Amino acid sequence: MGQLRHAYFIGRTVLVRNGNVEEAARLINRILGKEGYLEQYRLTRYYEKPSQKRRRINFERCKAIYNEDMDRKIQFVMRKNRVDPFPGCS
Repeated sequence: MGQLRHAYFIGRTVLVRNGNVEEAARLINRILGKEGYLEQYRLTRYYEKPSQKRRRINFERCKAIYNEDMDRKIQFVMRKNRVDPFPGCS
């Protein structure tokens, strides 16, 4: 049997402790959200016109570039080994 060209669905099991179903549901939603399943479901639930898809992808790219730049600036400001951490504030 050759290699399969698709990924297997990996099942998630969450234990319900003391009959607390709400907590288990929140946990499974958090796991699915972190792995991107909920966003993928939301995007494929309805048809997305090609122009809307291009706009969304361009927006996501711009947002990623902006977030990366802001993270770099924050790390620059928050570094610890500066001579004067707050220049001009004496």
